[in-house]
Amino acid sequence: MRYQISGKQIDIGEALQTHVKTELGSVVQKYAERPTDANIVFSRSAHEYVCEATVHLSTGLTAQAKAHATEIYAAFDGCSDKMEKQLRRYKRRLKDHHRERAEPVELFGASSYILAAEDVAEDAEPDTLQPMIVAEMETQIQSLSVGEAVMQMELAGAPVLVFRNEGKDGLNVVYRRDDGNIGWIDP
Repeated sequence: MRYQISGKQIDIGEALQTHVKTELGSVVQKYAERPTDANIVFSRSAHEYVCEATVHLSTGLTAQAKAHATEIYAAFDGCSDKMEKQLRRYKRRLKDHHRERAEPVELFGASSYILAAEDVAEDAEPDTLQPMIVAEMETQIQSLSVGEAVMQMELAGAPVLVFRNEGKDGLNVVYRRDDGNIGWIDP
């Protein structure tokens, strides 16, 4: 597994890098068959250290975890525990998913836009109905089954996931509802 360990405006020592590689490697190896790479970023937020970890699996799925603590090792250990809990929860499905799927998840390119929030008073009318685009980025849309999409959304900790439904070749959306259930939009 390839590791990319970095710090945002903080130095990451050799001892911390070794600790991250051994601990995260053992956690991921236990629950996922063939992880491809891991990206770990350490940063500061006021008086706390923040650790964000993203692990890409050979099946195309991604697991993410984030934790913060007053010490950098404690922040990583919390993040590692969250990653282990997610992978343990989905271990059976990850392994079953890999057996059913002979090839990695197919990805399709798409554009992603960030729109500016409008500061309009309650009584005032907006100047135009066209939103101002702040940023434009390339993104990837995965080709998944509905069950895999729900699992990917949970692993990523995302509130919503847009995916291409393998069964129908159309774009679908799964999202976390306010009542805690999962919603699925199939146009």
